[in-house]
Amino acid sequence: MAKLLFADDQDVMREALTDLLRRQKGFDVFEARSHDDALRVVAENGPFDLILLDYTLPGPIGLGGLKIMRAACDCPVAILSGSAPPKVARQALEAGAAGFLPKTLSSKDVVAALWLMLNGEIFVPQAFLETDDMGEEVQLTPREFDVLRGVAAGKLNKEIARDLKIEEVTVKLHVKTLSRKLSAKNRTHAAMRARDIGLV
Repeated sequence: MAKLLFADDQDVMREALTDLLRRQKGFDVFEARSHDDALRVVAENGPFDLILLDYTLPGPIGLGGLKIMRAACDCPVAILSGSAPPKVARQALEAGAAGFLPKTLSSKDVVAALWLMLNGEIFVPQAFLETDDMGEEVQLTPREFDVLRGVAAGKLNKEIARDLKIEEVTVKLHVKTLSRKLSAKNRTHAAMRARDIGLV
């Protein structure tokens, strides 16, 4: 059972995500309405497996809350936001965030992103990592390479998940991300493009 803390001062958003996760198998979810409240919950109910902090959570300005929370707990801390620009996502990663989740993500993608981070990986939508230099080559992460090799070998997502000892939803998320990076229409197209440029 993955133990999560979700801190957001927007009641509707917090309650909706908390309800979603509690209906999923494998999540034990705690809530907080401010940075101080989140620190209290960590002190009283920790340790946690993953903490989700809203970027505009009442308390320290900007990513100050991320740094304080990372110092207060021994677990990954991710940032959620409904309006922060890509620059903030990159700054969050540089500050040690386990991921950056836009509140526009679908419920399915949120759950997949959480499992990815719980497995020790970093989650940020590709659009938030693109640079102004459109000619710059987009690199695949080591895990994306692992998944790509499985796809190129004709394996199903569940087979790749078993081989890599990760969740099938995590594999699906990697396939979606690496396909976007390769400008591929689907997994088969991604494998073809990867071969064309010598990745596999």
